Amino acid sequence: MSASMYIVVEGEDPGFDIFVNGRGLARNEDALEKLALRLGVKPLLEFFSADENSMALLLEEGAGDPEWAKTLPPPQWFSPDDGLVTIGTLLDFLQDNPSALGSETAAVLNELEEYERVLRKTSTRSLRWQLAVSWR
Repeated sequence: MSASMYIVVEGEDPGFDIFVNGRGLARNEDALEKLALRLGVKPLLEFFSADENSMALLLEEGAGDPEWAKTLPPPQWFSPDDGLVTIGTLLDFLQDNPSALGSETAAVLNELEEYERVLRKTSTRSLRWQLAVSWR
C-alpha cells in the first residue's frame, strides 16, 4: 500500500488543475517534518485536514479507525501563502543540498514544485487549501 499527499482546494471547481503527485512527499514525510522544524517552518502535515467524506474513503481503503473518524473536527482550510512559506523554504534547502534526502531528493523537489504551482494559483484566486492523504 502506498500513500500520496495531495492538495484539496476549497470549493467545487477552482478553475485550474490541482493534481499533484505526492507519493515522494508521503514516503519522505518524516524526514521532511524534521527538516521543516529545523528550518523553522510548519511541517506539511500541519496543513492536513479531513472531512467525513475523505475519511470515509480512507476507511474504505483500510486506513484509520471508524470510531476515531466520528470525532473529527470540521474541515480546516489554510491560506496558500502560509503553505508557500513551507514549500519555498523546503525547496530552497533541497536545491542547495541535493543529497539531503539521498536518491529521493529529485522526486521530492519535483513534487514540491508541483505544490508551489498549485498554491500560487490558489493564492491568485483568493482560495484556501488543505492537505489530504490517500492510501492505495
